[in-house]
Amino acid sequence: MNESMSMRAAGIAGRERTLFGQTMLYVAATAGFFALGSYLGRDLSQGWVIVWYLVAIGCLIGMQFTVRRSAAVTSALLVAVGTTLGLAMAPTLVWYASTNPQALWQAGGATALFIAGFGAAGYATRRDLSGLARLSFWALVALIVFGIVLIFVRIPHGSLIYSILGLVIFAGLTMADFQRLRRSADIDSAPLLAASIFLDALNVFLFFLRIFSRND
Repeated sequence: MNESMSMRAAGIAGRERTLFGQTMLYVAATAGFFALGSYLGRDLSQGWVIVWYLVAIGCLIGMQFTVRRSAAVTSALLVAVGTTLGLAMAPTLVWYASTNPQALWQAGGATALFIAGFGAAGYATRRDLSGLARLSFWALVALIVFGIVLIFVRIPHGSLIYSILGLVIFAGLTMADFQRLRRSADIDSAPLLAASIFLDALNVFLFFLRIFSRND
């Protein structure tokens, strides 16, 4: 009986390692195609930004339907997500590269530490973070509303407050996503988990970019 339990535990641990490795490989590939899209879109006009964002959203929605039907199509959609988000972000990244390149490197380094730290905490904790995930989701909705308000109403240090709140929210989302990664045993879920983690990292990067590029 003890031998059977040990073999079952070893099998679960093996699946966890396989899913973790597969997911991180997908995250790395998505980041690589994001960089490619950013390079290809370096000369795009601002008018294309919304178009590529909409395409990326469409691909993310499509992944929800293909994940149980075709691993190849889901992986292709994930690649498309990375590429189209890179194209959408290209004008912004080019602007920062020409006006404040130091902010890009600072934001990139801070993002790596942020995701590594909170990801490790979420992956290691035994406490159920599903409640934190729900709270973080609704907090994100409130943050979006706050961001819209900032467009029309000037609030002292509003951009800094917005960015700090965003980092707090995505700390919770990052921990919850990495816990999902540890608890899931379904290898087919790797592309969706990778998309969530990549979007966590991208949003964290953008919040840090706003903070490090502040002039006031």
